[in-house]
Amino acid sequence: VIAYGAMMKGYVENKMYEKTLDLFEQLPFPLHNVGYTIIFNACAQLLNDRAKQIGKKLLNQMPKHFHNDNVIITSALDMLMKFGDIENAENIFQIMMKKDIITYGAMMKGYVENKMYEKTLDLFEQLPFPLHNVGYTIIFNACA
Repeated sequence: VIAYGAMMKGYVENKMYEKTLDLFEQLPFPLHNVGYTIIFNACAQLLNDRAKQIGKKLLNQMPKHFHNDNVIITSALDMLMKFGDIENAENIFQIMMKKDIITYGAMMKGYVENKMYEKTLDLFEQLPFPLHNVGYTIIFNACA
């Protein structure tokens, strides 16, 4: 498990996203929590049909206990937003039990990337906690 995870992480860090997915498809065992984040990240960077198919299938088949892991879910939100799959990202965000500044930031960044500036500002107004520096940059980009 550790060797496969280290290899996939190394491929992603070196922008070898296709190799990451190739190795993922050869895994003889289910992914662990970090593995989901690595694969969602690789899919988000590739943005091709294969990546979209793998990413969405992985998300749909992910065990329910991982749905409470904000790191994994935030990676999935980022991936879906980069795919332009706003509806599924919003659905996941709405059912999240413990939203944090990172998950809000991922959604706002996704809205900006998809040129949905009003939704960015609407979500900003719903923030239940103070914004951090990265969040302000996202909001300024939405206003620009």
